Amino acid sequence: MTQNLRPLSIIYNQKSGFHAAQQEDQYEALMAFWSQKGFEIQVFELNPHINFDEMMNNVLSRHQQEHARGVVVAAGGDGTLNAVAKKLMHTNIPVGIMPLGTFNYVARALDIPIDVALAAEVIAVGQPREVHVATINDQIYLNNASLGLYPLFIKKRELYNQYLGRFPLHAYTSALDVLLREHKSLKLALTVDGKKYPLATPLIFFGNNQLQLEDMKLRVAECAAKGKLAGIVVAKSDRISLLKMLWKLVQGEIDQASDVYSFCAEQIQVDCKKAKLTVAVDGELVDMQPPLTFSVKKSALKVMVPNVVTPI
Repeated sequence: MTQNLRPLSIIYNQKSGFHAAQQEDQYEALMAFWSQKGFEIQVFELNPHINFDEMMNNVLSRHQQEHARGVVVAAGGDGTLNAVAKKLMHTNIPVGIMPLGTFNYVARALDIPIDVALAAEVIAVGQPREVHVATINDQIYLNNASLGLYPLFIKKRELYNQYLGRFPLHAYTSALDVLLREHKSLKLALTVDGKKYPLATPLIFFGNNQLQLEDMKLRVAECAAKGKLAGIVVAKSDRISLLKMLWKLVQGEIDQASDVYSFCAEQIQVDCKKAKLTVAVDGELVDMQPPLTFSVKKSALKVMVPNVVTPI
């Protein structure tokens, strides 16, 4: 590595279009900007043909000098950020966020601009901030993890996105589509801070992002802000009750819906007699073997955020 230059490793999802031909001018402008700020840049592409662990080992090897840690940039949606963040937890290497997803909840919660040029400036001259990371077994989630109907929402949403393009509205249309077809309950045993409860639910949702929970008008948003586990359980699985719940969600009144319960905890365990459960983790689907153990790692990840100027 060239002397006095800090490493900047950009990990981008090929689906995000970060280095697309039609955006070549913007891409070159970003490279020039970071170079002027004293970074030595290397770009790594996420695609189905690479070994992610090997790639990340190569990335991390660039950031071992104490006096020149640099920044590892996740360019894509929150799923891309999740994969990169997992490798950077409990290190002194900060992650920079280039928000190129649909909702970009992590960036928005940290006041990182959605505008690409402004986000690039935060990566270059911002400051690292320690954030809490929620875990479920060997996975992490920065926004949410859920079981039951929500993973089905994700599958249906991706079909809508594939044929109609990526729009936030698809989160609701896919949910409606699933609710009209599927409304089965999962039989679980839920242990909340040592107390065990039998549970039959079509949907259980765990949030780690205060902004997302506030957008949903959920009181447990404050719980996530304090570094605790925020959970939401739906108690009824008949179609009418679920459609009413969806309507309350659209209206921003989900906390007022009957048979929707929220809770706050330090540790949660989910048991099930099934050999595996499909879990939606930050918008990606993962098959996991129960029991599922949820916890929060406090201040486990460093993220580049805007500098805050304190008024005199």
